[in-house]
Amino acid sequence: MPATILIADDDAIQRRLVENMVQRCGYKTVVVEGGDAAIAALTSGEGPAIDAVVLDLVMPGLDGLGVLARMRELDLNAPVIVQTAHGGIDNVVSAMRAGAQDFVVKPVGIERLQVSLRNALDASALKGELQRIRHSREGKLTFKDIVTRSEAMGSVIAMGRKAASSAIPVLIEGESGVGKELIARAIHGTSERAARPFVTVNCGAIPDNLVESILFGHEKGAFTGATERHAGKFVEANGGTLFLDEISELPLAAQVKLLRALQQGEVEAVGGRKPVKVDVRIISATNRNLLNHVKAGHFREDLFYRLHVLPLTIPPLRARREDIPHLLRHFLARFCAEENRPITRISGEAVSYLTHADWPGNVRQLENAVYRAVVMSEGDELRPQDFAQITATSSIAAPGEPLTLVASPPMAATEVMVPIETPIVPAMHAGPAHGALRMLDEAGEMRPLEELEAEAIRFAIAHYRGQMSEVARRLKIGRSTLYRKLEDAAPSDDTART
Repeated sequence: MPATILIADDDAIQRRLVENMVQRCGYKTVVVEGGDAAIAALTSGEGPAIDAVVLDLVMPGLDGLGVLARMRELDLNAPVIVQTAHGGIDNVVSAMRAGAQDFVVKPVGIERLQVSLRNALDASALKGELQRIRHSREGKLTFKDIVTRSEAMGSVIAMGRKAASSAIPVLIEGESGVGKELIARAIHGTSERAARPFVTVNCGAIPDNLVESILFGHEKGAFTGATERHAGKFVEANGGTLFLDEISELPLAAQVKLLRALQQGEVEAVGGRKPVKVDVRIISATNRNLLNHVKAGHFREDLFYRLHVLPLTIPPLRARREDIPHLLRHFLARFCAEENRPITRISGEAVSYLTHADWPGNVRQLENAVYRAVVMSEGDELRPQDFAQITATSSIAAPGEPLTLVASPPMAATEVMVPIETPIVPAMHAGPAHGALRMLDEAGEMRPLEELEAEAIRFAIAHYRGQMSEVARRLKIGRSTLYRKLEDAAPSDDTART
């Protein structure tokens, strides 16, 4: 999914001009007529999330400077590009002091606007990544730091926010690499315990004979090698949150003591004489089906129900592909800064290629792929060939490979799978989803050639972002022929009303 740009201007003609340029740059747009409407769009939870703002400085009612002041009051971090017909130095200074990212003078050219938008989005992504890393290290990470545009993740975050307002035990389920610890940290950072410790324990990485000692502590001399007293993770997390990662790997013997600690609110160190009271909020996580472990006898049923009070299931990356372009922008900004590489962007073809990959390793694999590409690339733009290493784990064709016909038995529609960029599609030209051209209709018969041709044309318009000259050239037909075919394919008024 491309970034969404909010355009606020009281001049209808200027709004349409800027909207057209922004869409030609490959972004989605939200258009409003004034400052109050701009603030409403930025604060509304119903519309799309706004990634950047193109803001007219001189408007009736709430003007551009007023919008910037309101955004600062509301802690809205979307980068703002201010435009005005009056390019005096005083206006520039006032806008920049008010928090604007950049300043352009009307009428702005598409090249200047494209550079300004790209720089603003890159700077915002880098700022967001640095803030996320800092908040994670300080234990202050919240749900605002999570990069997502997915509806599926939106429901997870909504449940996580509710869980943060109480001490209810949370069990986070999901495949490896989806971000279970990130959600756990966000729950802690949003809760009243945010100022207290967040302690992580990887239950699958602890030797069986040391589990009790690490979780509950031990006294000096309790066993061979215990040369000093150790408090244990429960005591370390007292007043805060204890995150038990890979809880399914916890040995049965340790599960008994964990259950007692949860029931009684106290732990007893190995070799200790009396239990110690602790106030710990438990968040556990697993990449396995914990209920199946219970049925197989590998996990205690009573402990399962103690942990499985509020389950949160994080969808895999392949189920929320709309997050991939935004994650790419954030990862690229961070790794370019860390590695001091002058890479400015990821090509549309590469974004399409990555968006349609399977990503069995989920967000962690995507992050590592971008890191590898940034280090190994020799140009200033990442292209599909910079991500060739993911071909072995992806069901899509590698860059440059021929397209293949894929049939799903029994009697399923045959599809031509074409990796494409997620483009801006004009409202009257809805292209085929994900570049899939269905060869058969619902009855299993071949679709008419006219329908296939019309769908291919709509796909080309979407793929080349409405640049009709490029569409005609790629389809090897004249522009007049292209427009005639579009008119022939358009539904009549009577058909549209039915």
